[in-house]
Amino acid sequence: MRIDKFICATTDYSRSDIKRLAKEGAIRIGELTISDVSTKIDTEINTIYIFNNPINNIKPRFFMLNKPLGVVCANSDGHHKTVIDLINEPKKIKLQIAGRLDKDTTGLVLITDDGQWNHRVTSPNRHSFKHYKVTLAEPLDNNLVEQFKNGLLLNGEAKKTREAKLSIIDNHHADLLISEGKYHQVKRMFAACGNHVTALHRHAIGNIQLDSTLNEGDYRPLTQDEVNFFND
Repeated sequence: MRIDKFICATTDYSRSDIKRLAKEGAIRIGELTISDVSTKIDTEINTIYIFNNPINNIKPRFFMLNKPLGVVCANSDGHHKTVIDLINEPKKIKLQIAGRLDKDTTGLVLITDDGQWNHRVTSPNRHSFKHYKVTLAEPLDNNLVEQFKNGLLLNGEAKKTREAKLSIIDNHHADLLISEGKYHQVKRMFAACGNHVTALHRHAIGNIQLDSTLNEGDYRPLTQDEVNFFND
């Protein structure tokens, strides 16, 4: 990899910054000062130093965030705060949202800069269940459990939804596990049954559960076990 590309990917220096640093003699490999930023290096073997500080090879990053109400799942938005705005990390422009939530849905959002991991999280072929806590406007009927299990035909869809696991907690609250990610799916599923979702919270994606110690708007890195759930 070119030195300038590597430094740009692993630090907050811009390409113009890197050229200036090279002219100042601030970049070196071992004891060798580098003036040509197009020089190629093996990032597994060579260590680059800037002002005598080593620049380590960047590793993929994985975070969970507790999304508040009103925040949008986007990298940038001209009108609303985004989940990326809540992240305080270098090079956060490279971060991707793995499984988006609506503006008025709260809870677990996974964020990474590993595109392949993101694809595994969001791929419908993995059939990973997403766990939602749902609040409804109208009382819930126990017959809904079987209806959700058998699949529902949503407005505008040609096929029924996959089997979903509905657990009724009380008249207006339920837990729902779905393995799909259709547009506004949970809301549309209850709408197909004549009910209206008034609050929606995502508690888990696969085996990754929202950390109960995270306040709304807070985030933390995933543990290696959590990352590995989508590496299998």
